[in-house]
Formats: sequence, structure tokens, C-alpha cells
Amino acid sequence: MSGESQTPSSASVPGQDLPAATSQLEEQLQDDESKSVSKKAAKKEAAKMEKLRRRQEATLAAAASSLTVEEDPLAGNYGDLPLSELQSKTPVDVRIWKEVGALNDELKDELVLVRGRAQAIRPVSKNMAFLVIREKGFTVQCVITASPDVVSRQMVKFVSGLSRESIIDVEGVVSIPKDPIKGATQQVEVQVRKLYCVSKAVPNLPINVEDAARSEVEIEKALQAGEQLVRVNQDTRLNNRVLDMRTPANQGIFRIQCQVGSIFREFLLSRGFVEIHTPKLIAGSSEGGAAVFRLDYKGQPACLAQSPQLHKQMAICGDFGRVFEIGPVFRAEDSYTHRHLCEFTGLDVEMEIKKHYFEVMDVVDRLFVAMFDSLNEKCAKELEAIRRQYPFEPLKYLQNTLRLTFEEGIQMLKDVGVEVDPLGDLNTETERKLGQLVLEKYGTEFYILHRYPLAVRPFYTMPCFDNPAYSNSFDVFIRGEEIISGAQRVHVPEFLTERAAACGIDVSTISTYIDSFRYGVPPHGGFGVGLERVVMLFCGLNNIRKTSLFPRDPLRIAP
Repeated sequence: MSGESQTPSSASVPGQDLPAATSQLEEQLQDDESKSVSKKAAKKEAAKMEKLRRRQEATLAAAASSLTVEEDPLAGNYGDLPLSELQSKTPVDVRIWKEVGALNDELKDELVLVRGRAQAIRPVSKNMAFLVIREKGFTVQCVITASPDVVSRQMVKFVSGLSRESIIDVEGVVSIPKDPIKGATQQVEVQVRKLYCVSKAVPNLPINVEDAARSEVEIEKALQAGEQLVRVNQDTRLNNRVLDMRTPANQGIFRIQCQVGSIFREFLLSRGFVEIHTPKLIAGSSEGGAAVFRLDYKGQPACLAQSPQLHKQMAICGDFGRVFEIGPVFRAEDSYTHRHLCEFTGLDVEMEIKKHYFEVMDVVDRLFVAMFDSLNEKCAKELEAIRRQYPFEPLKYLQNTLRLTFEEGIQMLKDVGVEVDPLGDLNTETERKLGQLVLEKYGTEFYILHRYPLAVRPFYTMPCFDNPAYSNSFDVFIRGEEIISGAQRVHVPEFLTERAAACGIDVSTISTYIDSFRYGVPPHGGFGVGLERVVMLFCGLNNIRKTSLFPRDPLRIAP
């Protein structure tokens, strides 16, 4: 007798104890019915029994499913990969996998292997199901059709039961459909032959990626049509950031952020700058003021660095000439605005200057124009993905960046009736108003404002030679918001000590910094910019938390 016709022994039948369990359940229900209990207790007990009944049904279904798989001669073509297959069991050439974004009509009739997430699953019948796989923001539609010796009904059922966001491997043949595919980025299909689940996602996700990817425009249109769509608010997104990251817009945002850092580094290296790495644990405040995280350092008071300012200047004292750093910056400000974080990534530059702080501004000009040009050229797909969820207009900027003095900016504001303290700083409202005026007059949303009042700049800023009320400093703006602060530094130790004391800084805590200027140092200057703020403003986003992978603000320190 063949193995297929043999009756499985009782020991090999999954779920063999289920009848007994069902009998026990029925007896328990009868006993409970005979008891005199309160209405509240009865409801509680009924809920308990319903939960038990569902558990029994799930066990029965699992047993039936396992029996079905055992009886399926094509069971080896699909299923959950066992742990042993995920423990680096056999080395393979990873080039056999194709990226979803690389699937196109040139691969027609070719057998491909892809890995991605199950974004959408649509069973059509017992013999057919559609599956959309997503990888790195690209999606492709896969078709599972029952056919002899290739795909069984059980395989179609297995696919239909997959939970969304599970990681799966699919092997199949590329085909070109007659009609355009609306629900996927790739305009080809994969006719599935084999499918394995690499990692299961829980059936009930805290948020659905589809909901998180929805734009406000879509939600409002649905409301007008009388349809209610799920709106995922910012805190819910950040509490479930791992899922939120998977939306096409977020994939675009953080890939653009990667490009900003890369362009920053490559541009400066090509111009003779040296990348450095400075300490984030320091003895005293690096910027002055109270916005500093204080901590105990082996019995000594210490701070988290508000910037690499002091140490990048010391690197200039050490004859590196031109330096830059990409690293974390900490600010203990109680700022609950759309553009402030307690921790962000700083892009910092420091360099010798020969005669004028304009030399630093020249670097800013060339660096950021090159950056914007590169992002527009190389990140078109990412920008479009962001624009679909968060519509914005491309940044307007000039190839030769506009430069205005602070006094000129103040005069532009006064000319339209906006009164501003000529020796004070600009607030958010006046920054935006000035940005609007600059756009109308000069046709740019990116410009430099320089010669700021000395009173609103850090202690290490060099005063102007012709008016000590002003300084050799500058800010840079995108879309009416400040993104960069820079200046020529005070490099004369006696004057630096005087300035620090005047700004309320305990000179003893920065004595090594001041002493470094006693050994001879060239005139120098630099600037700092927040990576997250650059991406936020370039992409026209309304909140910096959208461009911070795991934001830290006064209310959030997790995840």
C-alpha cells in the first residue's frame, strides 16, 4: 500500500485532543448555566466562554491547515521558513535577488526572486489571489494562480492568510499586463511559483502603513464625499515610528537627509577640509546661557555639548586649517515649536580666513547651491514621494546667493510698517515677513543676512571694526526660517576672556579653550547648521519632527 493511502496514526494527527477539549467546554457551559449568578457576572462569564470557544476554533483551524499542508504534494513551494533556514545556514550569492525597484519590462519572461513586505493581499477566489510587495518604497503586484504541478489551492489559501507587513520571498516569472497597474509603482507583474514567509507581522498593527501614508488632501476630499478615512496624528506616528518610517514619504525624507549629509561631506573634502570628531561631554557650556544639559562626570560637573564650537576652533589652533564635523548637538531649551529639538544632528564648519569673514560666506554660498542642485537632480523620485503626501513647491534659489546686511533687512521691514529693534534679534514672525519681502523683491527663498548686532550673538563672535554694536556674523534663511548661524571668531585670548565674562560664562570652565589661543592662531570663522532643519525647509515640511528619525523634544525621549 502506498504511503498516500495509509491512514495516519493517531499519534501523527494534529489536534487529536480537540473533541475532548470541546466536550469539556460544553460541560463547563452547562454547569455555568445552572448557577445562579448576577447579570454582571453572567456577562463576564459569557465573554470568557466566547474567548475559549474562539481559541478552540483557532486550534481546530490550525490542525486542519497542517493536515492540508501535509496532504499537498506542492507544499514545498510555500510556507513559513523554519528558524534553521534563518540562522545563516547556507551562504548564497545575494545577487540572485532582484530589487523591486529594478523590475521592468526588460525582464519579461525571466524568473526572478524578490524579497519585500506584503503591503496588500487580495484573494479573488480559491484559485487566485493578488499580492502587492513593497521594498524601499517601490511596489510590484504578484499574481498567485492555482495551476497543476506549480501552484496549489492550498498555496493560494496560504497567501490569502498572510498578515500585512510580513516579510516574504517570492519566486516567479515577470509578465507585462495589458492594462496599467494603478496599485503599484512597477508596471510589470510577477507570476508566482514559490512563496515563503520569512518573518510574520502581527495581524493587528498599531497603525496601518496605508493610513499613515495618506495625505491631508485625500482625507479632506473623502470628508467632502461623506467618507471617513483614518487620520494618523503626529504623536501616534512617533509612538509607532518603526511602522511610520515605512511610508513612501518617510522613505523619501530620510533618503534625502542621507544625501544632504553626503553632499556636505563630499563638497568640503573636495575643498581641502578635514573631518574631525569632537567630544560631546564637556566641562562647561559651549554656547553660554542656561539651555544646557548638566550631568555628573565622575564627581565633576559636566555638560552635553551645545555645539562642537570650542573644539573645532581648537582644531584650527592645531593647524588643520579647514575642518568640519557631522555629529549630535544637545540643547536643553524648553521650546515647543515646530522647528526646535533637544537633540539634533549638527553640520559644522570652521576655517582659517585670510582677510574677511565673507570667505566663510562664500563657502556657504557654493556649498548649499551645489547641494540644492544635486538634490533636485538626483532625488526626483524621493521628492515626488514626499510631495504626494506633503505637497510643496520646489525651493526658489539663485545660483549666486543673495546677501543683505542686517540693517538692510530691518529697513525692508520698516518700509512695510513692521517695527523691529535695530539692535535686537528677529523673531519667527519677522523672519517670515522678511523672507516674504525678499522673495517678492529678489525672487529667492534662500539668502544670507549678515552684520548682526553683537548683543544677540555668542561670546566668541568678532565685533565689526567700524561699529562695535555690530558683528562679523551672519544667518542664512530658507523659506523665511533661519537654518545657519556663522561668524568670524574672536581669536585674541584677552579679548575672548573679556567677552566670555560679559556674557556670564564662568571663564574657569573654558580655560583650556582660551589657553589654546595663547600659542598663536590664525583669524578664523565658521558656521553651524541643523541637518533636520535643512531637510524640513527644503522639502517644505511643517514640523521638524518629520525629519528627525527618532525626535527628542522637551516631552519625548522614546522610542
